[in-house]
Amino acid sequence: MFTGLIQGLGSIASLDNYRFSLTLNGSDTIVADLAIGDSVAVDGVCLTVEEILNKGFIATASQETLSRTTLGHAAKTASLVNLEPSLKVGSKIGGHFVTGHVDGIGCLVESVVSATSWEMIFASPPEERENWERSIAPYIVSKGSLAVNGISLTIAQCEALGSWFKVAVIPHTYLETNLQYLQLNQWVNLEGDILGKYVEKLIQHKNNSLEQINPDFLLENGYF
Repeated sequence: MFTGLIQGLGSIASLDNYRFSLTLNGSDTIVADLAIGDSVAVDGVCLTVEEILNKGFIATASQETLSRTTLGHAAKTASLVNLEPSLKVGSKIGGHFVTGHVDGIGCLVESVVSATSWEMIFASPPEERENWERSIAPYIVSKGSLAVNGISLTIAQCEALGSWFKVAVIPHTYLETNLQYLQLNQWVNLEGDILGKYVEKLIQHKNNSLEQINPDFLLENGYF
């Protein structure tokens, strides 16, 4: 479990098709507290530390993870990725609950600098639209939370059906994460709010249960 508050940036590189090395840029405070088996969110993707390096670590991603996230592309282009170690019991939760299980891909379609923030709009790449509509759009809610490359952000504005959303990124977040390096049409990892997913599941279960209660059901179970 994570909170979406990025603790540092790192460079990702492929060791083979599934294994990656992560090298921290700058402070090594993340590595200083790592142990084998720990979880680290890498651009919002939960990976397990398999080996600790002098200024980084090695982790493996499954084929499922690579197919649903930007990790493979990031490694091929030696991109900088956002890093966050897992939440400790008793730690402050300054963002929102982030699981590190990416729902799908979005892309940056507009970025405008205002007096107080960077206003960034994200939407679905054409080839990801079907998954976006199924796995991301339902959790796009005005003033709700969403993780973009593992960063906890508040949705400032969105289209009613969730086809796009806008976030206002404060200078601290912008300059401490890889949002500052995003180019137009570049892909990002997105994760919807886990609390919204549980609410949706409970509502669906309740509706399905109510649909099953009909005269035939009552007669069969001896109610009349």
